Amino acid sequence: MKSILVVRLSAIGDIVFASPLVAALRRRWPEARIVWLVQPECAALLDRHPDLDAVIVCPLRHWQRLWRERRYRELWAGIRTLRANLREHDFDLALDLQGLLKSGLLTRLSGARERIGLGSREGSQWLMTRRLPRGGESKLIGSEYRFLAESLALPVADGFRMAVHYGEAEAAFAESVIARESLANGYAVFCPFTTRAQKHWIEERWARLAHRVRDELGLVPVLLGGPGDREAAQRIADAADDQLIDLTGQTSLTEAAALIDRAALLIGVDTGLSHMGIAFETPSLLLFGSTCPYLDTTRAKARVLHHALPCSPCKRRPTCDGRFDCMRAIEADEILRAADEVLRA
Repeated sequence: MKSILVVRLSAIGDIVFASPLVAALRRRWPEARIVWLVQPECAALLDRHPDLDAVIVCPLRHWQRLWRERRYRELWAGIRTLRANLREHDFDLALDLQGLLKSGLLTRLSGARERIGLGSREGSQWLMTRRLPRGGESKLIGSEYRFLAESLALPVADGFRMAVHYGEAEAAFAESVIARESLANGYAVFCPFTTRAQKHWIEERWARLAHRVRDELGLVPVLLGGPGDREAAQRIADAADDQLIDLTGQTSLTEAAALIDRAALLIGVDTGLSHMGIAFETPSLLLFGSTCPYLDTTRAKARVLHHALPCSPCKRRPTCDGRFDCMRAIEADEILRAADEVLRA
């Protein structure tokens, strides 16, 4: 195998889950050229991966805007440029990890001679030379990617662990924040934000949790999130009465990663930043409700808190009229008890 393309355009958590595949591919084919195709907002997660030879960016959102604005000439020019870039690598194998029509079309565009789709649907299965189901043990973190690796006879026995990489600049940023905010005695990262309301823990509880984390664990809460989370973060920070440090929207993705790597504890919902905590082996508590929980994190220092209800997992179709009973069932007392356990593990 001379050249391999991995296609997983987004999102942050899924890219973190899929990250062990790269090391497994490298162990199987040490001389191969391994390339990842990704959307711009997630590329920083992969730029410093030691087993990747290149990261190619697909400006999918830009293309969607060109389509809406009927700027078809620019759109086709961009697609042709990406096609030429991909085909320069003369891929022997392409792995479509997303399994959607958009990722399937891009996998086909690559010209790879063998194209394997993981759980391909939406018609993308017809663009593959081979389709594999999303198999594996559903309660194991990243199980579908491990299943794919095993199906391809990749070496996984010596470890199939998630990895996030960042550089010296991000490390220096984290150290400067720790010094500036007097966090050297320990801090707890809070990751409350994600794209779906049914995945959120009850907003007003974060402020009360911040007080208890300071008082009972002796850790300073630090709030992380993206620019779109600033309004919600401000409400939490105001309610917390200066008991937490709000860095929402003030870090890049990899700067946030460096802060998570140095944290004493992470508490978050089912979102990409939370999964990074497990990758870094930071003691982590993940609060799950509407989504299928991976109860086996493979880490003694990481636990998922989840109360299964007859309606769960509802995924994108909540039936509780906005009550989000599954998330409401997770109380601060339970979180503090679990935090004590993972900190001692």
